[in-house]
Amino acid sequence: MKPSSASRSAADVASDGGKTGPLRGLRVLDISTIVAAPTAPTAAALLGDYGAQVTKIELPGSGDGLRNFAPFKEGRSLWWKATNRDKRLLTLDLRHPRARPIFGALLAETDVLIENFRPGTLDGWGWSRDALWQAQPRLVILRATAFGQDGPYAARPGFARVFEAMGGLAYITGSPEGPPMHAGYPIGDAIGGLFGALGVMAALWKRARAPDLPGEDIDLSLTEGVLKLLDFLTLKQELLGESHERSGNLSQYAAPGGVYRSRDGQWVSLSGSTDAIFAANCKAIGREDLAANARYATNRHRCESAAVLNAVFGDWFALHDLDEIVRLFERAGGTLAPVYSARQIAEDPQMRARGFLQAVEDPDHGRVHLPGVVPRFALDPCAIRRTAGGLGVDNADVYGGLGLAPAELESLARQRVI
Repeated sequence: MKPSSASRSAADVASDGGKTGPLRGLRVLDISTIVAAPTAPTAAALLGDYGAQVTKIELPGSGDGLRNFAPFKEGRSLWWKATNRDKRLLTLDLRHPRARPIFGALLAETDVLIENFRPGTLDGWGWSRDALWQAQPRLVILRATAFGQDGPYAARPGFARVFEAMGGLAYITGSPEGPPMHAGYPIGDAIGGLFGALGVMAALWKRARAPDLPGEDIDLSLTEGVLKLLDFLTLKQELLGESHERSGNLSQYAAPGGVYRSRDGQWVSLSGSTDAIFAANCKAIGREDLAANARYATNRHRCESAAVLNAVFGDWFALHDLDEIVRLFERAGGTLAPVYSARQIAEDPQMRARGFLQAVEDPDHGRVHLPGVVPRFALDPCAIRRTAGGLGVDNADVYGGLGLAPAELESLARQRVI
């Protein structure tokens, strides 16, 4: 791995494909597929956001299944373009005998390998953990599966809805009288991607402290990732004998708290668990008397009277338009936000002032905008440069760099090795 230094030369940065950020010089090989959900490619993309050079391998001919996920523009998946941003895109059939020396050469230049096949799949192709570490002794391997590398469910496939359902998230989402609900986005994948990237960073820190140690083999269960995020869910069941239940948009932790409709048909979300914020929210609606009432002195007391407080605030919101609501809460220092659509996000002055939606190059649609890098690094800033391109678009450059001649590449392509 190349040293991370603010004094690196322009030639060094160019060798990383122009990448910047604290992880520049880190080499990531992403061989995951859509079969176990987009979690693994998301983890790779996050590492790439921070400066790592990410190379993604797809199956020749068909490519990754995420290319067929909506929404589409002119037949091309926008989800694919976003999730695989800034990656070098190769095709290689790891099952083919002629792929073995090529994959081995790629591994020799790799710090992190990310895969999401069912347990044992890579072993069956001749790439056991020992074989991987023989090719690159310090390799960090991230394995993302629905339920982990062992246990009775290890061989089951999974998508975000599986993780969300069996990880407890769907059960606590929705209205009390309705069925469990999933969010309008596969949040289970996003959760897994974050845990995957964090796990890789933890392993790299160990490797940085002890360079003579081997790499690491990380077992990421995506269902466990969802449950981990919910934190106290099982503790509540164990110690109180209660399953956490659905409460719709009404908060179970603070009162008043929920989503309310304004007079002009807009939606606002109200929160605030501290006494000071409750007082500010009451001031915003002209009900300072509520904050002075001993019945609502603490958040615990307010939660016991949640129905009353939510009704008071809900009735007030129904009599006022959104602009006035936001203005009064800002003046009082309350904690309220309009519920934004994607269009409103793009038009928001805070988003524009921060430039968070970054203009990047797209090979099919020109300049488009993607969410920027989170968080921001003051001394080593990161940037996203482009969306994902076509199948095998970087084959010639990368494989040529490994010493494969054009004639050999043509032969490999004819045999569907690449």
